[in-house]
Amino acid sequence: MAIFGDPSVWLPVAFATLMGLSILIYVVLDGFDLGVGILFPMADAAEKDRMIASIGPFWDANETWLVLAVGLLLVAFPEAHGVILSSLYLPVAIMLIGLILRGVAFEFRAKADAARKEVWNRLFFIGSLMTALAQGTMLGLYVMGLEATALTVSFAALTALCLTAGYGFIGATWLIGKTDGALQRKAIRLAKRTLFGVVGGLLAISLASPLVSPRIFEKWFAVPEFLLLAPLPLMSAGLILVTWITLRHLPDRQDRWCWLPFFATTALFALAFAGLAYSFYPYVVPEKLTIYDAASAPESLFIILIGTLFVLPAILAYTALAYTVFRGKATELRYD
Repeated sequence: MAIFGDPSVWLPVAFATLMGLSILIYVVLDGFDLGVGILFPMADAAEKDRMIASIGPFWDANETWLVLAVGLLLVAFPEAHGVILSSLYLPVAIMLIGLILRGVAFEFRAKADAARKEVWNRLFFIGSLMTALAQGTMLGLYVMGLEATALTVSFAALTALCLTAGYGFIGATWLIGKTDGALQRKAIRLAKRTLFGVVGGLLAISLASPLVSPRIFEKWFAVPEFLLLAPLPLMSAGLILVTWITLRHLPDRQDRWCWLPFFATTALFALAFAGLAYSFYPYVVPEKLTIYDAASAPESLFIILIGTLFVLPAILAYTALAYTVFRGKATELRYD
C-alpha cells in the first residue's frame, strides 16, 4: 500500500494513465472520422453526403479528447510538454492546420453551391490527410526517441503512411456499421485493402521499439516478462484474423455482424497502446525523462486531479449521450 500513500509516486502514475486513456480514446474516435475524410476521394457525391452524415454528430466532440490529453501533458508534466512539442514543432503545426482546414471545410461544404461544394470536399480530404500524416510522423519520431536523423525520419515517414492507412481502415469499419447498400459494400472493400496498412504499422513499431532501446529489449525478452507479454501479440493476431474473416463474410442479410470489425479494431488499437505504454514506462520522453522527473509538484497535481474528476465524467457522459442519441444507420444528409 506504500505506493498509494506517497503522492509523489501515485499522482504521476494517475495522470500518466489519464493522459494515455485520453490519447487512446482520441485515436479511436477521431481516428474513424479522420478515416472517413481520407476515404472521401473513393466516393461519389451522394456517398460523400452520407459519409458526412455518419460522422456529423460526433466529429467535433471527438477532438475534445486531444485537447484533454495535451492539457494534461501541459499541467501534469510541463517539462515533458516543452521537450515533446518543441521536438515535434513542425508536425504539430501541420496537424493543427489540417484540423482547422477540415473543420472549415466541414461547415462550408454545407453552405456552398454545387459548383463550389467539390472544392470543400477536396479540402476536407486534404485536411484529414494532413492530420493523419502529421500524427503518424509524431508517433514514429516519439518511438525513435525524438531524434532527427535520416533513419528516424525515414521510420517516421513509414509510420505516417501506416497510421494514415490505419485511420482509413477504422473509418471504413465505421462506415460498415453506419451505412448499408452500395456504400457499405464499398466500405467493406476499402477495409480489406487498408487492413494491410494496420498490420504493417503494428509490425514496424513492434520491431523498432526494442531495437532503439536496450531497456525495452530487456523488458520484452527477459524471462518471465516474455511469457507474461505473449498474450498481447497472440490476441492481436487473433483480432486481425477475426476482422479479416468477418470482412470476407460481410454484408450478411440481417446485418448482425456489421459492427464487429469496428469493435475488433478498437480492441486491437487498445492492445497496441497497452504494449507501447508498458514498453516506455516510466518514461514520458523516451530514455530521457520519467513521469516522476517531469511531474509538477504533488500539491499542484492533487488540485488538478480534483478538477479532472469533475471534467472527465462530464466529457464521458456527453460522449455516451451523443453516441446513444445518434445510434443506428446514417440517413440522408439534410440541412433544412
